Amino acid sequence: MDTTVAATRFAKRVFTIAGIYGLIVMLPQYFLENMTSTMYPPAITHPEYYYGFIGVTVAWQVAFLTIAQDPVRYRPMMIASIIEKAGFGFAAIPLFLLGRLSVQMLGAAMIDMTLGVFFVISYVRTGSAGSVHVRG
Repeated sequence: MDTTVAATRFAKRVFTIAGIYGLIVMLPQYFLENMTSTMYPPAITHPEYYYGFIGVTVAWQVAFLTIAQDPVRYRPMMIASIIEKAGFGFAAIPLFLLGRLSVQMLGAAMIDMTLGVFFVISYVRTGSAGSVHVRG
């Protein structure tokens, strides 16, 4: 298989998995404000931040699914996607070490960091893909 075809297929799979995973994780959050307040006190005092965060995160999942449709064409958006994933991961590590973040949230951050690494690999590999477009 041509390396450009393989690189494009890899990126398609990575961004599709990331987008679907993110939607599965984030969409239910719209209905879990009370449970989140109970499980992770103190209670949410600024629901606009809570729902705003979910909305922005869901929008990014749609962006990942868009990138997956044509990774070469949308390659510049991969840079923003990498930053989106790194933002949570790099913030979570020191917060955890300072005792300000639960182990469950650290786990979620590590999933984001892992996806971010795959985004970097996708970005690098699609750089040589030029204008090759692969379906499937």
